[in-house]
Amino acid sequence: MNKFRAGLLAALCMGGAGAQTTDTIAKAKSSGEITMGVRDASGALSYTLGDGQFVGFHVDICHRIIAQLEKQIGKKLTIKYLSVTSQNRVPLTQNGTVDIECGSTTNNEARQKQVAFAFTTYVEEVRIATKVNSGVLGIAQLNGRNVATTTGTTSVQWLRKHERATGMDFKEVFGKDHADSFLLMESGRADAFVMDYQILAGLIASAKAPADYKVVGEVLSVEPIAIMLRKDDPAFKKLADDTIASMAKSGELAKTYDKWFMQAIPPKNIKLNLPASESTKNAWAHLNDKPVEAYAKK
Repeated sequence: MNKFRAGLLAALCMGGAGAQTTDTIAKAKSSGEITMGVRDASGALSYTLGDGQFVGFHVDICHRIIAQLEKQIGKKLTIKYLSVTSQNRVPLTQNGTVDIECGSTTNNEARQKQVAFAFTTYVEEVRIATKVNSGVLGIAQLNGRNVATTTGTTSVQWLRKHERATGMDFKEVFGKDHADSFLLMESGRADAFVMDYQILAGLIASAKAPADYKVVGEVLSVEPIAIMLRKDDPAFKKLADDTIASMAKSGELAKTYDKWFMQAIPPKNIKLNLPASESTKNAWAHLNDKPVEAYAKK
C-alpha cells in the first residue's frame, strides 16, 4: 500500500482530465494485477487491520469478483490495495488508478456521471451518534451545536440541505476520515457525528469507552451503498454484477453479511449485532444499480 502513496498526488492531479474508458478485464490480463480501493475505517464494509491488511463485507465481495475475473482470463492476479478517502475515491477510480473500489460509497446521480456502480449490496441508514450525556436526542437538538461529519461524504450534503430547509443553526466540523470525525466528537470538539449507521456502530464498538456513546433520533436518509467501478466498461460491470447475483442466489451474500455484521470480527472480536435491514434484503432480492434519488421518490 505504501508505495502507492508516493504516486497518489500525481494521480489526483490528473482529475477528470485523466478519466479513462479502460477495459479492466484486458488491463488485468495484460498486467497480471488489479488495484482494489479500500477504506481504513468504513465500519464492517471495509477497514484496515494494519500492515497493509484490509477486510470487511465489501472487501470479501470484491475478492469474489476478482476470483471470477481470474477464472475468466485464466490467470492468477496480484491484488494491490490502495487506501482511498471520501475525497479521492471517485477521481482515483475515474482516472484508472483504482480498478474496483470496495468501501462505503453511496450510489447517486452525480457520481453516476463519473463512475459506474455494481449492484447494490448494502442499503445504509444515516443516523446521529452522540455522547450519552450530550442531551442530543435527535435532529432538533443539533441547533446551535457543532456537528461532525466526514469531508467528501453524502452526509455533508444532507446536513446542508437540512439547514437550508429549516433555518437551523449548527456548525459543521469536518474530519478527514471517519475515525477523525469520531475523534472530534470523542474529544468534545463536536456534540454529534452524523454518518452511516454501520460506520457509527463500528466506531462506537471499538472506542475506548463504548458505553459513553449512543445512536439517537430518526433515520436521516436511506442510501444504496455499492462497489464502484470505472464508467463505460460494460464487460467488467457485467462480471461484477453476475458475481453478486450468483452470491445472492446461493445465499453466500447473506452468509457474508452475517460474518461481518452479526459475528465477532477482528481485531477485537467485537460483535456489531446489526441484522440486515429490510431495505438491504430487498436490494438482494431485486438486484439493481439505482441511485439514492430513486429511493427518495418512494
